[in-house]
Amino acid sequence: MRRHSSIQLAVVPLLAGVGLVGPAGPAVAAPAPAAARAASAGTEVYVSRSNCKLAGDGSEAAPYCTIGAALAVAQPGQTVLVQPGDYAENVTVTRSGTESAPITVRAVNTSRGIVRLGHYTLSGTPLTISGVHDVVVEGFTLTGRGDGVPVLISGAQRVTVDGIATGVGTLPAVRVTGSSSAVTVSRGWFSGSGFGTGVAVEAGVTGAVVTASTFFKTRVAVTDAPGARITGNTVVTDCATGIVLAGSSTGASIQNNILRTGSGPVPSPGACADPTTAPAISVSTAATAGTAADYNLVDPASGGAVYRWGDTDHADLASFQAATGQGGHDILAPVLLGEQLGTERGWFPLTAASPAVDSADATAPGVARTDLLDNAHADAPTVANTGTGNGYHDRGAVELQGGRTVSGNGVQSKPGGSSLDYTSPLTVNHAWPTDGPVGKVARIFTNDRFYRVGPIVPADRQLQRAGSACVDNDVRFDNFRVLPPSVLEPLGGDCAVLGAMFTPVAPTRLLDTRSAVGISTTVPIAANSEIVLPVMSINGVSASNITAVVLNVTATQPATAGYLSVYPDGTTTPQGSSVNFVPGETVPNQVTVPMSNGNLRIRNNAGGTVHVVVDLQGFYSGFGDGFKPLAPTRVLDTRANGGVPVPANSYRVLDLSGRVPSGAKAVVLNVTATQPTANGLLTVYPAGSSVPTASNLNFVTGQTIPNLVTVPVVNGRLVIQNVSSGTTHVLADLAGWYGTGATDGFVPYGPRRILDTRSGNGGSRLASFSSLNLLVPYLDPNGNDTTPKPTALVANLTVTGPTAAGVLTAQPKGEAPSAASNVNFVAGETASNAAVVRVGANGSVTLTNNSGGSTDVVVDQAGHFIATTP
Repeated sequence: MRRHSSIQLAVVPLLAGVGLVGPAGPAVAAPAPAAARAASAGTEVYVSRSNCKLAGDGSEAAPYCTIGAALAVAQPGQTVLVQPGDYAENVTVTRSGTESAPITVRAVNTSRGIVRLGHYTLSGTPLTISGVHDVVVEGFTLTGRGDGVPVLISGAQRVTVDGIATGVGTLPAVRVTGSSSAVTVSRGWFSGSGFGTGVAVEAGVTGAVVTASTFFKTRVAVTDAPGARITGNTVVTDCATGIVLAGSSTGASIQNNILRTGSGPVPSPGACADPTTAPAISVSTAATAGTAADYNLVDPASGGAVYRWGDTDHADLASFQAATGQGGHDILAPVLLGEQLGTERGWFPLTAASPAVDSADATAPGVARTDLLDNAHADAPTVANTGTGNGYHDRGAVELQGGRTVSGNGVQSKPGGSSLDYTSPLTVNHAWPTDGPVGKVARIFTNDRFYRVGPIVPADRQLQRAGSACVDNDVRFDNFRVLPPSVLEPLGGDCAVLGAMFTPVAPTRLLDTRSAVGISTTVPIAANSEIVLPVMSINGVSASNITAVVLNVTATQPATAGYLSVYPDGTTTPQGSSVNFVPGETVPNQVTVPMSNGNLRIRNNAGGTVHVVVDLQGFYSGFGDGFKPLAPTRVLDTRANGGVPVPANSYRVLDLSGRVPSGAKAVVLNVTATQPTANGLLTVYPAGSSVPTASNLNFVTGQTIPNLVTVPVVNGRLVIQNVSSGTTHVLADLAGWYGTGATDGFVPYGPRRILDTRSGNGGSRLASFSSLNLLVPYLDPNGNDTTPKPTALVANLTVTGPTAAGVLTAQPKGEAPSAASNVNFVAGETASNAAVVRVGANGSVTLTNNSGGSTDVVVDQAGHFIATTP
C-alpha cells in the first residue's frame, strides 16, 4: 500500500484527467508562440452592424461596421457580405473589378432579417455606382427620404444590380445614365403609387438589360438608349403604360414579359376610365428600327390599345401583328396573377391556369438564369410546352413551381479524411422537372458567426476540435423575401457529436519549474497562484486544431498540502483537481486537458509553494488513431509465482503482442510500483527507444503508488525502466489501445464532478467491500439521446477519508471483477489516480471499495470516447 511517514490530508477538489513525471533534466525547448494573425479579408469581406469591430479588418472574426468601409478596400474577385441590419448610410462604389473577377456586394438576407440601405433621415442617393466597371450589387432593400434616386448608375460598364427592392416616388427607382454600357437590372421589386418609373435607362446608355423584375404601379422607361433588352418582367400598372421606348432607342428586344395595365385589384383588373393612358407597350417611331417584341402576355382588361407602335395604336393582337410583323407569339388574354406576396420585397405569383406557364422563349436576349425568387425554371407536367428553347420557361418574373420535399436536415459524420469532418446532407426533391436548383438555404455551422445563403445542396465542414457539430438550416423557396419566417419544421437532430483521434508522442518535457524548462525562472509556483504554459503546436499541428493534450503532471517539493488544477486558458478555474499532494511528497498524475487558445493554466491551490513538472504523452485532433477500450486486464505482476522485482537501475520489457493487434501504436496502462527498496521513479517508453528525460511514476521506499500511462509501443512491446538504487515490483493493467482498426474517438466533456459521496452527489459513502454503479454522462447537444453513447470514461478517481487501507477498482458494469486496480490508498489518506474505463451495461461503470473500511469517492470526468464511423 501507499505509505507516508507523516500522514496529512490533501485538499480534494479535482480536474478530470490522467498524468505523471520524473527528475529534473536538460531543458527541452517549449513550442514557440504563434505569430499574430495577419489582417486579411481573403476572398470574402464581412460587414455587420451588430457584430462589428471599429478596428476590424473585414474578416469573419472582425467585420467592418459600414458598407462604405468595406468598399473602400474591396479588390477584384472579392465579395462583400453584408449581414442583416439597417445601414443608415449612402454608399458609393468607387472601385472596379475585372471581367473575370468582379467586385460583388451581397446583402445576406435571411429569415432572421434583411439588409436595408439608406434611411428616411438621410437625403440623397443610397446607392451610387459611378465611373466604375465590373461590379455586382445583390439583394439590398433601399430606403430614403425620396429626395434622391435610390440607385444611380452613371458612366459604368458591366454592372449588375440584382435582387434589389425599393419604392418609387417622383424620381426613378433605378436611373442608368452617363454613357453606361452593359448594365443589368435583374430580379428587382419596384413598387409605386401611380405613374412612377421603376427603371429609367437614359440617353447615351447602350446594351442595358432589365430582366426577371416586378414593377407594381411603376414602369420601365428607355430613352435614346439603343440595344436595350427588356425580358421576362412582370409589369402591373394602374392605367399607365408598362414599357416605354422613347427617342431613338433602336435595336431593343421586348420579350417574355407579362403586362397588366388595367385598373383595380391585380387578380381581377377592370377597364380604365381613360384607356388611352394604358397601352401595355409603347415604342416611339424612332425606336422601332431593329426593335423586336414577342412572347409577351398582355392582359386586355384596360379597354384601350394594347400596343402603341410608332404613331399607331393597336387595340388587338391581330392588327398589331399584321401591321408590324411583331408579336407572332404574343398572347392577349387575362394574365391570371395571384395576390401579392411579400411587402418590402414583394412579388406576384402565377396561377396554374395562367397562359404564361411554359410558353416563353428560353433563348430570348437577356433571359435570366433564374426567376425573381432565384428559382430555376420548372416544367408543369399538365401544361403543353409551347415555348422556345427547352419549351417550359414561364413568361413574367416568377416561375410557377410544383411541389417539393426537403430531406437530410441536420448533420452527420462524414467518413474519410479527418474524424472531425461532417456534412449537412440537405437535398430537395422536385415534383416537376427543373433546369436547375429551386429554393435557398441559409446555413450556420458550429464556429460560424454568420449565416451563408446558397442552393439547397449537401455541405461539408470540419470541426477544429471534437465535440458538437451543429447546423441551423433555414430552407426557403421565396429567397427570404418574407418576414417573419416561414421555415420548414426540423427533419431531425441538428447536431452530431464527433470524436478526436489520438497521436502518441515520445515523452517530451514541456515544463520543469526546477530547471527553467517552459518558464524563465527556477522558482516554484507561489501559493494560490498560477502559471501559463504555451503549447502552440505539436508535430506541426496548430493549437487551434488540437482538441486536447495528454500530460503527465507531477507536483514535487510542496511546502503544504494542496492540489493542482490544470485547465485551458480562457475558461474558469475548475472545481476539480488534477494532482493532490501533501508536504514533501512527489505525486504524478496523468491529465487530459482540452485546448482553447494554445495556453494551459496550472494553478497551485495550496497555502505553500510547489514545483511542477509536465511531460507530454500525446494529443487528440482530427487525424491520428482511434481507441479500443478493453475490460481492465492485468498484464504484468512481477510478484506472481515467486517473481523477482525489477532490479536497481534496470528495466523490464513488457510484450503485449498477444494482447493487442499488430496495428496497435500506443497502449493505456495503469502502472503500479510496490515494495520499492529505495526512492526512485519508473519511466515507461516504447521498445527500441532511448530512455527519455520524462518520468511516469515517482515512489519512495515501501510505497505502493499507481499512475495511468499512455505510451507508444513497437510491435506491441514497451519498456519499464526502474530509475532507482533499489528494486521494486511493478504491476501493469491494460485499459485499451490506440492504432489501426480502433475507431473510438475522444470527446472532451469536463472537467465535471459526476460523483462525490461526501455530499451524496451520485451516491453515498462506500462501505467495506461494497460497490456502486455510476452512469457515465455524455455530450448530447440535441437533448434527446440521439447522439452516440460513451464507450469509455476518462476521469480522475479520488479516494478520501478511508478508514482502512485498500484498493479502488473501476470496471464495466455487469462484467466479472478482474485483478486490476486503479487507486491504492492507506487509512486517512487522500489518494487519486486517472482512469480510462470501458463503459458497461446501461452506460455505467462499477466502482468497488476493496478495503476493510469505508471511504468516500470523488469522480471528476474529463471526457468520454464514442464509436465513430471508420
